[in-house]
Amino acid sequence: MNKTILYLWFLLQFIIAGTITAQDNLSALLPMPLKAEQRDGRSFELNNVGEIECQMSDSLFIINELTNIVKYRTDIELPVKGGNKIIIKEESSALPESYKIDISKKRITIEGSRSGIYYALKTFDQILLGDVTNTTNGKVAQIYIEDAPRYTHRAVMLDPARHFLPIEDIKFFIDQIAKYKYNILQLHLTDDQGWRIEIKSHPALTNIGAFRNPNGGNKGPDNGYYTQKQLKELVNYAAARNIEIIPELDIPGHSVAILAAYPHLGCSFRQNEKKEVGHTTNMMICAHSEEAYCVYEDIIREVAQIFPSKFIHLGGDEAAVNENWAKCDDCKAMMKKAGYAKPSDLMNIFFGRMLDIVHKNNKKAILWCELDNMWPPANNYLFPYPKDVTLVTWRNALTPKCIELTRINGHNLIMAPGEHTYLDYPQWHNDLPEFNNWGMPITTIEQTYKLDPSYNLPAEEQQHIQGVMATMWAEAIKDINRVNYMFFPRGLAIAEAGWSIMQQRSWEGFKKRLMPNLNDLMRSGVSFRVPFEISPRR
Repeated sequence: MNKTILYLWFLLQFIIAGTITAQDNLSALLPMPLKAEQRDGRSFELNNVGEIECQMSDSLFIINELTNIVKYRTDIELPVKGGNKIIIKEESSALPESYKIDISKKRITIEGSRSGIYYALKTFDQILLGDVTNTTNGKVAQIYIEDAPRYTHRAVMLDPARHFLPIEDIKFFIDQIAKYKYNILQLHLTDDQGWRIEIKSHPALTNIGAFRNPNGGNKGPDNGYYTQKQLKELVNYAAARNIEIIPELDIPGHSVAILAAYPHLGCSFRQNEKKEVGHTTNMMICAHSEEAYCVYEDIIREVAQIFPSKFIHLGGDEAAVNENWAKCDDCKAMMKKAGYAKPSDLMNIFFGRMLDIVHKNNKKAILWCELDNMWPPANNYLFPYPKDVTLVTWRNALTPKCIELTRINGHNLIMAPGEHTYLDYPQWHNDLPEFNNWGMPITTIEQTYKLDPSYNLPAEEQQHIQGVMATMWAEAIKDINRVNYMFFPRGLAIAEAGWSIMQQRSWEGFKKRLMPNLNDLMRSGVSFRVPFEISPRR
């Protein structure tokens, strides 16, 4: 049996299993709601809906979402003649992203915040997906759901800097993650492999930095960039689906793309070195360069005008200070003047300047939390990070210490521990066509699902944790099909970790609720990986 036939066989088994297990209105709910009560009595008949009442400012969008869901699941076009009624009501007093669904024999009532109502429709869609018998007959069993997220920050990071993703592909991905109540898309827009955002005041950034393959076109995977007009339209598209886009500009390391365009922004002793976008690594913005701060003032100003998010992610990770600042005469003089003992101490000055620019544009910064190779904590592990910086924990095995230190020093924290949330890691031993590009560990879907973002800490020790982020570093991910293969279904496990309280989560329950969702993803054209290792037949 060749690999293609084997893959299709496993897929068929999952479709069959998913159809068999999807038998009631709870069987496809993912992430699991806070409260769900099934009720007895006659089912609500969709082919008897005579009125849809929507009390919202964007009622047309919401009604379209609802009618499209019903048409897709049942082939019924609402409204039809009849006495049943669907009421959708926005509540100004409702908590952000919270909602209620009350389905009785004659009425469906959906109420909550604006974002909550959007999520209520996604839950309603999963009710129809799971309750196969009723849905086939145009009916909805009675149920009451009350729901709200555990965490306010539920993010996915895409990395079009390494391999460019066309706008339409990102929109497709947004549509998929919105189904599972993700509310943040972080776009990693600059790195050694590419500069992917138009900066009108510095066109060389994209004229040079967006092209790592001189023989390729400008629509990926190696080449391409987003115009400001495209990004503004993408922001609006995502916002309608309750997804906020956070831009990431990685500094001071991961900077070959900008240095290829403007070599003088690097340390003087490296300015004449050849810089190949996508091949050269470990070069940094010079901490001493006044022009670098001036250029980034322009960059951050334009980025702030494109993205309404209050955050800009500035990277701050994996900076090769010993290969750059430690050998730079200007940086060494700067260290001496400031009384610093180590070149990494210059991060205080560098990010002090950059954060001033961020603040001037009415934004706040996010940074990757570094503990072992830069800004090493001193004074009993007191961070030099400014208090208003949100940090992201990511390095394998260092997350418990990062949780502790951010709590002690008053920082908000986003959880992206590599051992659970790095979805570029292989999913199974010898998983094909996985390209194990830098000795990554295996991260199975069960390992991903084990993530408790609070790390089982007492309430008073986890209040600074804002949420979770699934990361999709794209060194080996060249297109949206590969993104989907690596993200689904593990991304659904992280979605539940970010939304559902621990009391509503169980691995066995998740596996059962996963199956009809996989069937539905295939119907939507998503190239997910079949997790054959968790099949109930094995």
